[in-house]
Amino acid sequence: MYRKEIEEYIDSHKDQMIEDICTLCRINSEKMPYTEGKPFGEGPFEVLQTALTMMENYGFSVRNYDNYVGTADLNDKEAQLDILAHLDVVPAGEGWTVTEPFEPVIKDGKLYGRGTADDKGPAVAALYAMRAVKELGLPVKKNVRLILGTDEECGSSDIDYKQEKEAPMTFSPDAEFPVINVEKGRLPGHFAASFEKSDAMPKLVKIDAGLKSNVVPGKAKAVVAGVDDTVLNETAAAVTKETEVTFTLEGCEEGILITAEGEGAHASTPEEGKNALTALLMLITKLPLASCPQMDAVKGLVKLFPHGDTRGNAVGIAMSDEVSGELTLAFDMLQVDAEHLDGVFDCRAPICANEENALKVAKARMAEEGIELLAEHMRAPHYVDGDSPFVRTLLKAYEEYTGLKGSCQYTGGGTYVHSLKNGVAFGCSMPGTDNRMHGA
Repeated sequence: MYRKEIEEYIDSHKDQMIEDICTLCRINSEKMPYTEGKPFGEGPFEVLQTALTMMENYGFSVRNYDNYVGTADLNDKEAQLDILAHLDVVPAGEGWTVTEPFEPVIKDGKLYGRGTADDKGPAVAALYAMRAVKELGLPVKKNVRLILGTDEECGSSDIDYKQEKEAPMTFSPDAEFPVINVEKGRLPGHFAASFEKSDAMPKLVKIDAGLKSNVVPGKAKAVVAGVDDTVLNETAAAVTKETEVTFTLEGCEEGILITAEGEGAHASTPEEGKNALTALLMLITKLPLASCPQMDAVKGLVKLFPHGDTRGNAVGIAMSDEVSGELTLAFDMLQVDAEHLDGVFDCRAPICANEENALKVAKARMAEEGIELLAEHMRAPHYVDGDSPFVRTLLKAYEEYTGLKGSCQYTGGGTYVHSLKNGVAFGCSMPGTDNRMHGA
């Protein structure tokens, strides 16, 4: 009924909307150490204050929940719809070419910068939808609240800081259209091992890889000592041919520093990346290093998480179902020294997975290699009835505006709605769009 007026409003405010997105994206809002009054550090604090000021300047009633979360209300009527978005970002990482991570630019009709897609751009899009309704004076009977959090990428502890009741309906513009009504469960993948120190040569000195548990590492580093340069170069070339991950070698105080460079990806879609860590482990185990307990453990990791195995086949937990698809597994973080290793894999589990057929199986298989999986419980999947009036309304709107057929989807990604009774993900990207949300 009001489509023409809304479209004209958005078109006339497009440049302002893009500038508001850029304003937020210029702030590095990666999670930082706690300081008093700033639960997630300086960056998330600054971006929240900026967003609250922005929303207040547009005439919305705003509230700051102790610098964890900020909200803007469309009106003072009865609660009906919450829109949940987040202002924190994953670490910038490396490999940026079009611009620097926190210097957003427009090129070829695309907006580049960390957070443009995940989730500052969608947050501002939601704000402008509310502005359009408010400033056009469109009649609404109930309230819409925009909720902006600051710790979604590191566990959603901000939303756990609950002071309000869940609205009857919630969507998060933090995925893709049409509607995602199923989010996979999680098998927490923190593991560790200890072993007796060995000084036998040639040796692995250390490994340092990974930025975050939900990011496939695009870069990984190791130091080896006592390895012949020719052997190292030849082995690296062979592994590059097999994996498409490249290696650079340079001398350092402890030996030779090996830097593996692949391609990062979101851990929910590990097949879209080139995992630098698993390729680096492949290289290390192909080198003529002295036999020792440390190398036995590293070889065990290669057996459990071989390069290219993004479905958990080797660790014995590959499975799928029609509603939520295949299990995914990404080996994302690892630290190794002379006596210890500590690592994390990210596992998104379909509805058919449970502690008996996934967690206990993985624990037992890893124990065979002398590695302890530290998880005791899994996080259950999230499911909302795809035939509910709320979901049907969202799909109808999608179909009317795009001309495309709407349907319910599942995701391995987790959003703010995972623990909400009637929460789904709705947008903001169109199907098939590669917005590289966790990559460069």
